[in-house]
Amino acid sequence: MGKKKTYAITAAAAFSTVTALSGCGAVDMTEQRSPFAGAAGAKTVTLSVQSWVGAQANTAVAKYLLEHELGYRVDTVQVDEVPAWDALSQGRVDAIMEDWGHPDQEKRYIGDKRLVARGGGLGVSGHIGWWVPKYLADRHPDIADWHNLNKYAHLFRSPESGGKGQLLDGSPSYVTNDKALVKNLGLDYEVVFAGSEAAQITQLKQQYKRHKPFLTYWYKPQWLFKQVPMVEVKLPKYTDACAAKDPEKIDCAYPTTPLQKVLNADFAENGGRAAKLLKNFHWSERDQNEVSLLIADKKMKPQDAARKWVEEHPRVWREWLP
Repeated sequence: MGKKKTYAITAAAAFSTVTALSGCGAVDMTEQRSPFAGAAGAKTVTLSVQSWVGAQANTAVAKYLLEHELGYRVDTVQVDEVPAWDALSQGRVDAIMEDWGHPDQEKRYIGDKRLVARGGGLGVSGHIGWWVPKYLADRHPDIADWHNLNKYAHLFRSPESGGKGQLLDGSPSYVTNDKALVKNLGLDYEVVFAGSEAAQITQLKQQYKRHKPFLTYWYKPQWLFKQVPMVEVKLPKYTDACAAKDPEKIDCAYPTTPLQKVLNADFAENGGRAAKLLKNFHWSERDQNEVSLLIADKKMKPQDAARKWVEEHPRVWREWLP
């Protein structure tokens, strides 16, 4: 029998930022643990928060409820997608509130080592795709089919794309198939990284305001669609067989994924009311977008956006309380 851990929420409202790494390797979270985590006698929970605003919305609301309804202290730590699983397995964080599916990590940490436990569905389905602005699709209806993208590559050239069409991606740390898709579908395009979701949003808003063409990697749920209407480009149909290929050989669309929560296994079993609340956390795409819009567009602090949503939607969150 392992030693049971005492769980609680840590005090910092600001995010503790872990240096983002792209490419191979994982961040060792051994020295990145919250200074509040494991404090003697403290009821402390440490939540991982990914860089995109939807994940920030989930975490902000969970943090607010843990603190104000259950009396915990909560710390949040920003970690990239795959390293977050390593941190979770080490007990350096207790929960990830939005996971888009990582089969290798699921097999290693849930199936084989049993260091991570499933926390149930978030209630939101995620979908990644390639998108063009609606005004461009209205002007060129056939542009919304990947077969015709080379025909329009000249419209998307940029100083960064080297004479090819530009496919705008966000952070290099995101797990995507875009480089493989461009190569395997024979497309005359170059993947260009904006650097972050915020930087990508800024570029998309600027292009939309000037009525310029753009082709971008993007995803739902996302509040930006209300301000920048976009049309998805149809890629080759997703199949499980395609997804099982070597990542460099993938040549089909992204799946639609029911987003999940994952918890440190010890926390899931022994985390008391905090673990129960996080397992019960289940909301809609509309709820998430409402909080995301307040954070990203209205520039509210995450805790203020969470408080506003909590005050306006008690019928939703009261069902999550243990």
